[in-house]
Amino acid sequence: MYIYITRKMRRIVRLTHRYLSFFISIQLLLWTVSGIYFAFNKIEEVRGEQYRLENNFSADLSKINFSLDNATNIKIFDRLGEQIIFANVGKNKYLNIDGIEVAKIGPDDSMKIVEQSTTLKPIESIEINKNQIGSEYRGRPLPLYKVLAENDQQEKINAYVNPYSGEIVAIRSDQWRSWDLMWGFHIMDWRERDNIDNILLKVFSILALVSSLTGVVLFFRSKRSQ
Repeated sequence: MYIYITRKMRRIVRLTHRYLSFFISIQLLLWTVSGIYFAFNKIEEVRGEQYRLENNFSADLSKINFSLDNATNIKIFDRLGEQIIFANVGKNKYLNIDGIEVAKIGPDDSMKIVEQSTTLKPIESIEINKNQIGSEYRGRPLPLYKVLAENDQQEKINAYVNPYSGEIVAIRSDQWRSWDLMWGFHIMDWRERDNIDNILLKVFSILALVSSLTGVVLFFRSKRSQ
């Protein structure tokens, strides 16, 4: 009876390992390929940090003659020589030094910001007012200016500019798009490429663990039987 159970269990483990490995092999390959891609690409270059110029400016706080109640996350930006104060008071506000809400800049000014703040050569500016799932600018508050530009190798680069603060909130290139695609494969979220809490990732992670454990069991069982 003991030998019968051992053989039966061994067969179950072998079949479980075989079919699980076949079922998850494609995703394991994608995890491996995407992991190798991440290891050989610097995240700073993926984010386009190499195109940014160091833009330091001095903010004279004594000129700010207003107060904000219950304000959080206060920042000061330089928007083409004008100091812009960002504050969250339940909603985002962009104010000048007198506490007056500022108007957004135009597309020409957004191109000037890219020209002054990066090594890129701006070509065209488009205003974006609508969110799109899986977009290059996801997670950034709208509106934004999408400034189409080129680097020194004449590669197409997109720079996204906040029209109120003048901040370049994202720089996107083909390298970033490749990274984003690999990230979607890695977390098994091919549509939004942001949700690392999805059920597919959890299920396949457990299946990969079971496949690995059954493989280890089979290895030691085969060694013992030799």
